[in-house]
Amino acid sequence: MSSSLASTRFSFLDRSRTREGHDAPQALRDTVTLAGTAEALGYHRFWVSEHHSVPGVAGSAPTVLAAAVAAATSTIRVGTGGVMLPNHQPLVVAEQFGVLASLFPGRIDMGLGRSVGFTDGIRRALGRDKEDADAFAGQLAEVLGWLDGTQQTHPQVHALPAEGLRIPPYVLATGRGATIAAGAGLPLVVGDLRGRDKLIRAVEAYRSGFRPSVWGREPYVIVAGTVALAATEEEARRLLVPEAWSMAYARTHGTFPPLAPAERIEALAMTEKERALFEDGLRGHLAGTEDAVAAGVEAVVRETGADEVLVTTSTYDREALVDSMRRLAGIAGIS
Repeated sequence: MSSSLASTRFSFLDRSRTREGHDAPQALRDTVTLAGTAEALGYHRFWVSEHHSVPGVAGSAPTVLAAAVAAATSTIRVGTGGVMLPNHQPLVVAEQFGVLASLFPGRIDMGLGRSVGFTDGIRRALGRDKEDADAFAGQLAEVLGWLDGTQQTHPQVHALPAEGLRIPPYVLATGRGATIAAGAGLPLVVGDLRGRDKLIRAVEAYRSGFRPSVWGREPYVIVAGTVALAATEEEARRLLVPEAWSMAYARTHGTFPPLAPAERIEALAMTEKERALFEDGLRGHLAGTEDAVAAGVEAVVRETGADEVLVTTSTYDREALVDSMRRLAGIAGIS
């Protein structure tokens, strides 16, 4: 382990991606199993995500899934990366996290994002529109108000059992969202690693605008991105292939396919556009052997001053994924 990573926490985010030959329920069960692996390897926290009506992604109800993860583990912190606040009423969000924190005291993180459904149809089904993302700052303040008891729309309305509980909030954002996190005095989760200049600017703006609060006395930065490790550079690259193809296919066909085996994808006769998108999807991530990834993580931590690295790896081969997590734990000194 490098001395520069000794004080850096490492955590894992799983998006419950489906794989060929496996249905969505299996993807959710795989997420719960993976959380146990992350706990055994010494990762600090395990987060799940929110995606609505996205074929290939089973994680649509993060607080429900977080409950299953917390019930199947015992020490690792569990949370959401994140609940997309514009899709929900703040009172309900506070209540849900209140239930989680009551059932699993001291282990629940409340990660909140500002995205809305990514198509008009999904937004209509959710009763939302694009402009709802602009209300994020007010919604965030309302959720925090329900937790500390200062959100009094009516004397008889309380977010039970959340009121009075100390549930750590985190903001997933760049740009304006990072500024909102700074003004509220909250920890920031920022990604991805492929847009390094944008990421650094967001972190700098966050730190310069940070105002201490009851939720945080000083800035706290979590940098999120795709990381893949293997015995060789080529094996690590192959871990990225299923997700890169899924993204390329989605951008040319409008739907995400389940993750497929790397060898079958590499044998495909792709169109010129598909090939360009696929190759682009393989670039910019931290992928390689332990030495190469350790150097890459060190550079990210040095450039951003990150307190924590939130890793995500979507691939078809579950055994290779676990091996990647184990190798990262080794270079991070957490296993």
